[in-house]
Amino acid sequence: MKQDRFLTGILIGIAVLIVLALAVFFTRKDNLVYVADDTPAGVVQNFVVALHKRDFEKGYSYLADVENKPTLEQFRQAVLSHYINPQSAGLEIGKTEISGKDATVEVGVIYNNSEPFNSSYRNTEYAQLLNQNGSWKLRQMPSGTFWSWDWYQPTPQPVK
Repeated sequence: MKQDRFLTGILIGIAVLIVLALAVFFTRKDNLVYVADDTPAGVVQNFVVALHKRDFEKGYSYLADVENKPTLEQFRQAVLSHYINPQSAGLEIGKTEISGKDATVEVGVIYNNSEPFNSSYRNTEYAQLLNQNGSWKLRQMPSGTFWSWDWYQPTPQPVK
């Protein structure tokens, strides 16, 4: 009899934990929100939020209009085929330095480690922006996580 009560207690405890986990999962707030995009840091945050939400048109609108800009379809395919994978890392936006029409935003990229006994790690990288017609546009972000290596690269020409 005591074993039956003990087993019942364990099963009730597990059921309570499952219900709590589901309640937390379904009631948590989505903290990925757009902010004002009138600063370089705001553009960086909104670009990453757009990637997470798969809002391709909005994310693409933050790319600088300079030579060798990817097309909207190339941008979309980079996200869908996981050439860039914003879900694999977190982002902390640091200080911004503005010099004329150029800006650099320090971003701390926090990479999640999938191994059970290793913790995540953080790299300090930089986003580069350009002010075009009064709006800040991205020229470069940390590659692999938020940016495809081939964006804005010249198209290779065949050797004759």
